[in-house]
Amino acid sequence: MNTYEEFQRAQMFFEARDYISAARLLAPVAEAEPGNGAVAELLARAYFHSAQLGRAEDAFRRLIEIDPCNGWAHEALARTLERRNRREEAARYRKLAVAMGVTPSEEIAVSVTAANLAD
Repeated sequence: MNTYEEFQRAQMFFEARDYISAARLLAPVAEAEPGNGAVAELLARAYFHSAQLGRAEDAFRRLIEIDPCNGWAHEALARTLERRNRREEAARYRKLAVAMGVTPSEEIAVSVTAANLAD
């Protein structure tokens, strides 16, 4: 299977809400295609939805490196940082997202779970 087919397969898992499987498939694709914003975004979203917040943070930061003007990526990183109870750092990215025209999402109530501790 080539990387595009793997990406499509990962999208199917993501759409089926099997975020862990999607992330597992996307990680090597992201490594093979380091400048591909679509792959970086889907991987970051899969990590976020599967509560792999450390990995989601890294992936959203990578997406911002690929496309610094992507306001949505700044907002998503802010949400990830909030879930990791890093509100001050999140506020910087939220302000950047707003400056780029992104409507802020609602803040997320943060609680420590086993998933948070695993990252």
